Amino acid sequence: MSIKKMNIKKVFVAGKVHPLGLKVLEERDDIDFRMIDHPTESDFINLLPDYDALLIRTMRLPKQALLNSKQLKVISRHGVGYDNVPVDLATKMNIPVAIIENVNAIAVAEHTLSMILALAKQTCQYDREVRQGNWAIQNSLAASELWNKKILLVGFGRIGFEVLKRLKGFDAEVLVYDPYLSDEKVKEYGVTRVKLLKEAVQIADIISLHIPLTPETDNLFDEQMISLMKQSAFLINTARGGLIDEFALAQALKYSRIKGAALDTVIDEPMPASSPLAQQENVLLSPHSAGLTDECAARMGISSVKNVIAGLDGYLNQNLVVNREVLITE
Repeated sequence: MSIKKMNIKKVFVAGKVHPLGLKVLEERDDIDFRMIDHPTESDFINLLPDYDALLIRTMRLPKQALLNSKQLKVISRHGVGYDNVPVDLATKMNIPVAIIENVNAIAVAEHTLSMILALAKQTCQYDREVRQGNWAIQNSLAASELWNKKILLVGFGRIGFEVLKRLKGFDAEVLVYDPYLSDEKVKEYGVTRVKLLKEAVQIADIISLHIPLTPETDNLFDEQMISLMKQSAFLINTARGGLIDEFALAQALKYSRIKGAALDTVIDEPMPASSPLAQQENVLLSPHSAGLTDECAARMGISSVKNVIAGLDGYLNQNLVVNREVLITE
């Protein structure tokens, strides 16, 4: 009696994924995977053509590597942003690009709030000064309250909504700029919608970005936009590098044109030590880790792995596919 040989599908995992996510892959006898924590461009180009699926974190997928990957059936992003994936090329090759479910909004919202509070309360500066023996820093009155402040959320998707929920306890006035926000949502959430971003920037005490990086939002906060901000204002970005002109921001911080900034993501990651932002004491930095609590990393790993499996098995949730046109069958 002949035994049918199992068709083993190969998955390339680009970037470290939580063990609970990998466990889902390991439970499939017909799937073999290889994880490289920090794949290089040559790793993608040399290895990816032999794989059926790609699970990718934040590193950029080279177009040439994708172009050579004729047997690739699905690309699963370990997150909700996908600016590191050449989606147009994937679409031409009929490869679906999937993002995770709503599993990271709470972690990113908490991180955003921690950055807002650290800036307002001057937490890092006070800690540094006390360690250097400067107890008199208490009389600087550099800290401020969130009470009665105007906090502008640029973008009001899943993460923006979770930030709003957490800000309500501080009795701040939350303004929202989002061209896609419906009147029904404005009424339901009780927010103040602003229609002109430039006008809102001029009155906001704190500005927090929660939008994807697209051709329309690239360098949205350029030198001109930053120049409209109040001198006492803070700018927070836990969304995507590229939304802010980093040189213009560094200059604004250096010459105290704004009071401070907090960035979880930058254009070049890892941030080079030579970055002008790294030299500024009035900027708070984190290594694109807003969504990387242990709990959230597990949820993200599981969700992105499930998308890999669904793509290989042919039952992807179209609501999680950014190029849904590739799923249309005649």
